[in-house]
Amino acid sequence: MIVQKQNGRVVPVEGGSASKFKMIAKTMMGFEEILADELREMGASNIELLNRAVAFEGDMRLLYRANYTCRTALSILKPFAEFEANNEQELYDNIYRIRWEKLLDVDCTFMIDSTTSGEIFTHSYYAALKTKDAIVDRFRRNFGKRPTIDTENADYKFNLHIADNHVTLLMNSSGDTLNKRGYRVGVGVAPINEVLAAGMLKLAGWKADCNFYDPMCGSGTLLIEAAMVANNIPAQYYRGNNFAFRRWKEFNLGEWKSVKEQEDRKIGNTDFDYEIWGNDIDPQVIEQAEKNLQFTKLHKDVMLHIGSFENQEPPEGRTLIVTNPPYGERIKIEDLNGMYEKLGDTFKRLYGANCEVWLISSDFEALKHIGLHPTKKIPLLNGALDCRFLKFELYDGSRKAKYQQAEQ
Repeated sequence: MIVQKQNGRVVPVEGGSASKFKMIAKTMMGFEEILADELREMGASNIELLNRAVAFEGDMRLLYRANYTCRTALSILKPFAEFEANNEQELYDNIYRIRWEKLLDVDCTFMIDSTTSGEIFTHSYYAALKTKDAIVDRFRRNFGKRPTIDTENADYKFNLHIADNHVTLLMNSSGDTLNKRGYRVGVGVAPINEVLAAGMLKLAGWKADCNFYDPMCGSGTLLIEAAMVANNIPAQYYRGNNFAFRRWKEFNLGEWKSVKEQEDRKIGNTDFDYEIWGNDIDPQVIEQAEKNLQFTKLHKDVMLHIGSFENQEPPEGRTLIVTNPPYGERIKIEDLNGMYEKLGDTFKRLYGANCEVWLISSDFEALKHIGLHPTKKIPLLNGALDCRFLKFELYDGSRKAKYQQAEQ
C-alpha cells in the first residue's frame, strides 16, 4: 500500500506485486554510482543518485532481488506515504489517517527510525514519538488494543524522513542492515564492514579475472567478498531468509522462492582459474578467517598464510591487491609511520608491474610514509572515520625508467 496526499487528505494507492513502485537503496558515502550500476544490471528503472542512497523503480520481485544480491546496499526502503506537515499536530493527524491496519496486525511489533532537517521539526526523537502515538491511538480506537514497540528486533521497521515540512514514511524491507551477511562466525579485533569491503572491491575493479591478495587480511572479510564474486554467490546467500519483507502482509512466498532459486543457480557457473590469498601476522585472526572460510565452504578457494607482510610475496601473475591495514584506532601500533613505510618498501621490492595495489586508511600522516604516489584517492568512511582509498600503480624497476623506456 502506498499513500499520497490528495485534496488535503492522505489516501492509499493500491498496487499488485507486478506493479512498479519507487524504492530507496541506502549505501555508504562514495558508493552511490556503483550501487546504481548494480541496480541497473538487475533491471531497475528511473535510477537517481542521492546522498548515500539511490532511488529507483521496480516491482516486488526486484525488491526481493535487490535485498538478496546487492553487494553495496545497506538496506532497501519502500516509501508508502508522503505529505506536508507544518507543525506537530499536522504530523500527528496525517499519520493517524493512514490505514495502518493494512500494514500491521495488532499483535506485531514495530519501530521507527527518524531523521529530520529544517526549522519546523528539530528533534528526530520527538517526531518519531508523535508518529508512534498516532499509530497506536488509531489501533486503540479501532481494535481496543495496539501493536508494541521493539527497538531491537521489530517485525516492522519504519523510516520517518522529514525535510522542512515534507514528510516521507518508508518501510524497511531488509530488517537488519545488509552488511550482516551471516558468514562472520569468527571475528577479529577490527573487522571491516562487509558492505565497505564489497564496495572497495568494486571500486578497485575486481571482476575475478586475475589473482587476488590481501597481505593484512584479518578475519578474512575482503577475501570472502572477493571469493563470493568469483563464485557468483549472492551477497545474502549465507543470511538465508532473514529479511523484514517476509513478515509483510503483501509478501509472496512463491515469488521470493523463484527469485532466490534463480540467483542460486548461478553459483559456481564461472571459469575462475586464479588464486585468492590472504596473509596476517596474527595467528589468532588467521584462525578466525579459517572459521569464516570453513563456514562459507570457501576454504578450498582461499589460501591463508601467517607471517609478516614484508616476507610474503603475492601470487605469480597479474594480481589485484586490496588491503585494510591498521590505522592506529582500534589496533594500536607502536610505530605506525614505520609500518606504513615498510609497507611501501615491500610494494616496491616484492610487487611489480603485474600488481595493482589499493589501500584504505584514516591516518593521513602515516599514508605519507608509504613513499609511493597514489594515482587515485577516493574519500570513504569506515564507520565514523574519514578515510582515503588509494590506488598505487607499481612498476618493474623505477618509475623514471618506465617512462624512459616508453619514450624510446
